Amino acid sequence: MENSKQFYINGAWVDPIAGTEFDVINPSTEEAYAQISLGGEADTNAAIAAAKEAFKTWPKSSKAERLELMESILEVYTRRSDEMGETISKEMGAPIEMAKMAQSGTGTSHIKAFIRSLKGFEFERDLRENTPNDKIIYEPIGVCALITPWNWPMNQIALKVMPALATGCTMVLKPSEQSPLSGMLFADIMHEAGVPAGVFNLVNGDGPGVGTTLSGHKDIDMVSFTGSTRAGTAISKNAADTLKRVSLELGGKGANMVFADAPEKAVQQGVARCFNNTGQSCNAPTRMLVERSRYAEAVEQAKEQAEKTAVDLASKEGRHIGPLVNALQFDKVQGLIETGIKEGARLVTGGTGRPEGLNRGYFVRPTVFADCNNDMDIMRQEIFGPVLSMMPFDSEEEAIEIANDTDYGLTNYVQTSDGEKANRVARQLRSGMVDMNGVARSSGAPFGGYKQSGNGREGGEWGMEEFLEVKAIGGWFPDAP
Repeated sequence: MENSKQFYINGAWVDPIAGTEFDVINPSTEEAYAQISLGGEADTNAAIAAAKEAFKTWPKSSKAERLELMESILEVYTRRSDEMGETISKEMGAPIEMAKMAQSGTGTSHIKAFIRSLKGFEFERDLRENTPNDKIIYEPIGVCALITPWNWPMNQIALKVMPALATGCTMVLKPSEQSPLSGMLFADIMHEAGVPAGVFNLVNGDGPGVGTTLSGHKDIDMVSFTGSTRAGTAISKNAADTLKRVSLELGGKGANMVFADAPEKAVQQGVARCFNNTGQSCNAPTRMLVERSRYAEAVEQAKEQAEKTAVDLASKEGRHIGPLVNALQFDKVQGLIETGIKEGARLVTGGTGRPEGLNRGYFVRPTVFADCNNDMDIMRQEIFGPVLSMMPFDSEEEAIEIANDTDYGLTNYVQTSDGEKANRVARQLRSGMVDMNGVARSSGAPFGGYKQSGNGREGGEWGMEEFLEVKAIGGWFPDAP
């Protein structure tokens, strides 16, 4: 991008005040292909000031005006969707076909979903039918800091920017410095679509710099963050002094419970889901719990599916997984695979090192461990790579106990042909989401978790409510405008 070293503040691309050059690495080649600037406190303050000024007028915009703007954003985004996919593929390593369809496609689907949600959202409501003098009003919370991750950049940017915009908030976006160019392209889309100056701002930076300034700033009314549990904890502590709202979507260690009567392809589909995006998804089903009578067969099926999983350059067409995002992530995953071996888990396939034929790039061998127990690090830590850990269970109660025995609570998975059992198990799982038999949740469903997977929800009306304050008024004049 021509303006890759600039920030988008108050409706224009501007040079950094205190920028530091930072290389953007292609994870397939380990080579820098672009440079951005990491902003400093002065840059962050300028963006916050622009958003604060814009908040004087943007909340007064009508629902119809905001809908018109969101439709314009959708039109521009759709036209530039392939460009977005190409950008994401190069910066974080998603295979080009997957980047265009799934990575970029999530942006399109979320924009559409929030348009639909805004159309049906009532910002002023009566408390009850028989209380005409009580009015409930939903108002924008204010200036929002939106801090997004590298693994699904457009998914998370759209899940934060669009509800903030729809509810009348103004914002400063800090995309991950590991995948910054997709965020900058999104800023370009917002500008082309006609977003008013100051309503949307973007400053690149890292967590200790821009992230810390945003989360502790007195003029930021809310922080919406997606990333690691460690970073979410730090943000919460830094934000505490100003008592701002903090909404967190953090890590996961999802259990995939395969009962003996599960559909025939349940294991193969579970492995594919675990390895999707090279395992770099917080909601990946990385713990496969299998009823003992089906366990030996399941291990063989998982081995076969993993060995069928191709690994190749992100730039190549076809159905394969790409590299991990960077050297740090590569080293972490390699270390946890070594840990699994030392802990005594049975290495079924994969292991340390790069796949055959790939001696450069952050590529990892698709790996399956069997005979694990829930005390092992590979069953408790979020690995964030193409690594599956398997263990057997003997009863429904034991499976639920193992699934819930984790610090996380984002997504769990249930595979059974018994509908009564499926519903019964889903009710007992301590997670914000449960997917059963490969049936995905519909667009606009709330996304978020329990425990150390965070708080708050993204998507649909729940995602909009995160950005709203509730005002209760007594003595309302129902016949007055």
